[in-house]
Amino acid sequence: MYNKFCKKQLWECSKDLSSVALGRIPAETVIKNAKLVNVCTKEIMENIDVAIHSGRIALVGDASHCIGDNTKVIDADGMYIAPGMLDGHIHIESSMLSAGEYARSVIPHGTTGIYYDPHEICNVIGFDGVKLMMKDAERTPLKAMLTVPSCVPAVPGFEDNGATITSSDIKEQMKYDEVVGLGEMMNFPGIHYSNNETHAITGETLKADKIVTGHYSIPDTGMGLSAYIAAGVRCCHESTRAEDALAKMRLGMYAMMREGSAWHDLAEVSKAITENQVDSRYAVLISDDTHPHTLLHDGHLDHIVRRAIAEGVDPIEAVQMVTINCAQCFHMDNEIGSITPGKCADIIFVDNLKNFSVKKVLIDGELVAEDGKMLYEFPAYEYPEYAMNTMHVGEKITADTFKVKTDKKDSVTVRAIEIIPARVGDYERHVTLKVTNGCIESDTEQDVLKTFVFERHKNTGTHGVGFVKGFNIKCGAMASTVAHDAHNLLVIGTNDEDMALAANTLINCGGGMCAVSGGKVLGCVELPLAGLMNVKSAEEMSEKVANLDKAWKEIGCDIVSPFMTMALIPLACLPELRLTNRGLVDCTTFSFSSLEVEE
Repeated sequence: MYNKFCKKQLWECSKDLSSVALGRIPAETVIKNAKLVNVCTKEIMENIDVAIHSGRIALVGDASHCIGDNTKVIDADGMYIAPGMLDGHIHIESSMLSAGEYARSVIPHGTTGIYYDPHEICNVIGFDGVKLMMKDAERTPLKAMLTVPSCVPAVPGFEDNGATITSSDIKEQMKYDEVVGLGEMMNFPGIHYSNNETHAITGETLKADKIVTGHYSIPDTGMGLSAYIAAGVRCCHESTRAEDALAKMRLGMYAMMREGSAWHDLAEVSKAITENQVDSRYAVLISDDTHPHTLLHDGHLDHIVRRAIAEGVDPIEAVQMVTINCAQCFHMDNEIGSITPGKCADIIFVDNLKNFSVKKVLIDGELVAEDGKMLYEFPAYEYPEYAMNTMHVGEKITADTFKVKTDKKDSVTVRAIEIIPARVGDYERHVTLKVTNGCIESDTEQDVLKTFVFERHKNTGTHGVGFVKGFNIKCGAMASTVAHDAHNLLVIGTNDEDMALAANTLINCGGGMCAVSGGKVLGCVELPLAGLMNVKSAEEMSEKVANLDKAWKEIGCDIVSPFMTMALIPLACLPELRLTNRGLVDCTTFSFSSLEVEE
C-alpha cells in the first residue's frame, strides 16, 4: 500500500539510510542514552541510541559512528523511548474540534497517528465534508489515516440524514492516497442477511486490498460473530464484556478496547487480557470519542495507556496495544508502530512506564512537541460557508410542537429508552404516564422525559417522538445536533416551553449543545461547523463544555458526559430501543415500534 503519511518513501531514501547505519554519511538526528521499549520483543533495552535520517530510522543500537558535525544530538538521559502512539478508531468530530485543532491537542500527548472515521460530517454534508477534514488535517504533522465512512445513513430506512454513500462511492474513494480502509461497518444486519449493497461496500474495500473496520455491538460470540468476521471485517471496538473481546481475539479479529470521555469499557474488557493466559497481540487500545476537556485534563492515548496499566495490563503490552498491534491491524507495521530500522521516526520520550508522562514527541524525526506544548506551527484553515450553514429544519418549532397527544383518558403505558451511563447500550422499558388534557406528559418523579428528534438537513419537517429515562433531570431541557449518526436535532425536556427554547437556540446558532431552564439558556456549546464542531481551540471549547457541565448539574443531571450518552439515543444500530426522526426503532428486530404499548 502506498504510504503518503511519511516524510519520504522508503525507496527514496533507502540508500542513505544504509549509508548512515554504516557510518558513511552522518545522521540528521541521533538520540542517545535511551531505554528502548521494544514492542517487537516485549523488552526494555538499556543505553540505546537511534540514528535518524530523511524522517526515518537508520540504526538502533550504538550510533556513535553516525554523528557528524551537523548532527542534532538529543540526550534522552535515561528516559524511555517508545514508538509514537496510534489511535485505531477515532471520530474527530466528537472532540468538537476541527481536524487541525484536534491534531494540536493530541500530538503533545504522544499521539502521532490516527485512523479516523469521519462518518459524522459525512452524514451531514457527504464526502465533500470528508474532503474538507482531509485538507484541514494534511497541514499538520499528525498522520491522519482515513477510513472511509461505510454506513451513511447508519441503518437505511430508519432515519433521514444529509447524504448517502453507496458502494460505487466507496469504489472511487478507495483510490484516495489518504484512505487506508473502510470506516466501521455498523450495518451488521446487512452482513448477516446477505444484503447485496452492504457486501458490495465491504467488497470494494477488499478489492482495493484495504482494511474493513467493524462495529459488532450485540452480545453474540457464536455463529453471528463468525459470519461477521468471515465477511472480511478485521477489527471491532464495540466490546463491552471481557468475553466479547476474548472471543474476537480468538477468531483473529482485533479487539479494540475503548476508553473515551463517556464510554468507560476498559475496566471490563481488559479482563480478557488480565484474567486469561492469552497473547495480547490482537488487542488494541482506542478512544473512539473524546471531548476537549478530557484531552486537556486527562490526555489522549497516554491517558488510556495509564488506565490500562491501572487495570493490571503489563506496561509494555499496553504500549504494544497503541503501537505495533494497531499498525499490524492496518497492514502498516512495515512503516510505523515500532522503533526499528527503515520505519518512520515517530518516537515519544516517556519519564516512566507507570505514570507514562510524555516529555517529547518526534514525528518523521522532527521534534514537534515538548513538555505538553506544541512546537510545530501550521497555517490556518478556513471552512467554506456551506459547511457552516447546515441547520435546515423544515418546521417552525413552538411549545405546541412538543404536545404528545393520545386517545387514552387518565394514563397510558409507553415505551421508554432507559440509558446506561458510561455505556453505549440501552434498555426498552414500559412505563405508565399521566394523561392531561389529551396529552402525555413528562414525569420527573419517574425520571421519564419527552424526547423529540427533528430532521434538520433537507427541510422535510419530520420528527419522531419518544420518552427517555435515566438522566435525572428535574427541570428544563437539553438539546443537541450531535445525535448519532444522522445528527438531526435532538431535544429532551421536562416541559414544552423549555424544549422549544432549547431547539430554537441551536437552530439560531448553527447547531451545538445546550441546556435551558425557566426560559433561560444556562449553557451552550456552539458547533457551527456541520452542527458538530467549532474552529476554536481546545482550551476555548473546554471552557464552553465546562460551563455546559455546570448547566447539566443545575437541572439535575448527575451522570458522566450526559451529552455523549444522549447523542446515542437516535443511533438505530445499537440495542435495544432508539428514536430517529422517523420514530421508535426496535434494534433487536430492526423494525419500528409504536410509542404506546398495546395491552
